[in-house]
Parts: sequence; C-alpha cells; structure tokens
Amino acid sequence: MSGERMRLTAADGFEFDGYVARPQGKSRAGVVILPEIFGVNSHMRSVADRYAEWGYLAIAPSVFDRVEPGLDLGYGDDDVRKGQALMKLIDWDGAVLDIEAAGRAVAEAGKVGIVGFCWGGTAAWVTAARGKGFACAVSYYGNAIPTVLEPTPRIPMMLHWGERDHLVSKEKMLEPARVAPATIVHFYATGHGFNCDQRDLYHAESAALAQQRTLAFLDEHLA
Repeated sequence: MSGERMRLTAADGFEFDGYVARPQGKSRAGVVILPEIFGVNSHMRSVADRYAEWGYLAIAPSVFDRVEPGLDLGYGDDDVRKGQALMKLIDWDGAVLDIEAAGRAVAEAGKVGIVGFCWGGTAAWVTAARGKGFACAVSYYGNAIPTVLEPTPRIPMMLHWGERDHLVSKEKMLEPARVAPATIVHFYATGHGFNCDQRDLYHAESAALAQQRTLAFLDEHLA
C-alpha cells in the first residue's frame, strides 16, 4: 500500500504537506502519525501505511515544514544532528495548529486519534493538552514530555517508554503519570526508538506488544 501527498492549511494560514494513507474499504477512524526529528521519512510513511492496512485513514503531517520544508532524513550522525537542531526551532503553538489541520483532514473517517514517536511523542502530549478535535493520543518515547508537563492532557493518553532510554531517566518517565494520573503508562525492557525497524534501536518484541496495546487503546476510544 502506498499513500499520497496532501496539501494542508493550518488555522493561521500556513500551508504544508501531509502524507495520507487510505484503507481499502470503509475507514474505522482517523489517526495522525507524528514523526521523530527525522521528518516524514520512509519509516514514518511505512507507519502510516500500516495503520491504513489496519483500517485507519492515516496522515503523517510534515510538522517541520515551518522550519525546514520537506524534511526527510535518514539515521546517520549528520541526520541526527540536523534533526536535533531543527527540533529546537519548532514553536509549540504553530505545531499544534498544524497537527489540528492534519486531524481535520482525516475527520471524514470519524473520531481522530494521535500516535507520535520521539519528538512526535512529545507533540502528542502537548496536542492532547492544548489542541482540539482529538479523541485520544499515544506517545512512544516522548523524551521531552517532562519539560512540558503543564497543562496536562484533556483526552485519554497512553505512553510507551523504553526503560533503558538513554535520553531520559526512569524517574523523569514517571512524572507524566504523577501530574496526570489517568494516563496509561507502559514500560519495556529496551531503550529509545524501539519501534523503528530501520535502526539498530529496534526491539521487535517490545514494538509488537506496544502496537497491540496501542491498537486496543485506539479501538476503545475511536470506535
């Protein structure tokens, strides 16, 4: 299955791209896939494609377009450094507007959820707290969440952490559930980035279990 590009417009008039993957037949719901610091690269497109295979109308918005249009990085050292630098330029207010625009683009499918990874995992938390139009959100290893704890999510939230994540301590991983006790938190015996099957960080067993839990969570809140 392959997706298509869609032009999106945020509430402030900013135009940017999104990658849309459509299911065969009727959509069960909509889902916004939020990327790591590498942009909507081949891995993020494959994630959107998989959600479409599971029946979701999926969109991966190019939320880095405000600072670097068309960001599509690999996983080399230079890519990591560039992604980290660009991440620091992202304004949360603009990011939430873009994520909301992506949500509106798939709202034809019904309720809309968010699934975000790394930077996108933090963005999922922020949007769940500040954004509108979403029924639930899932974060994979959103290591910067402890820096943006307030306000807390207003919709059901699930967090996946690799307990050996080199970017955030276990103590910090516990803080989101402390400030938002309704948050569902899962820990895995692995490190950061365990869902990315294009990196050495990939941990198949943890990725499969997290995916199972995520799909059940989405089914509960988007059905």
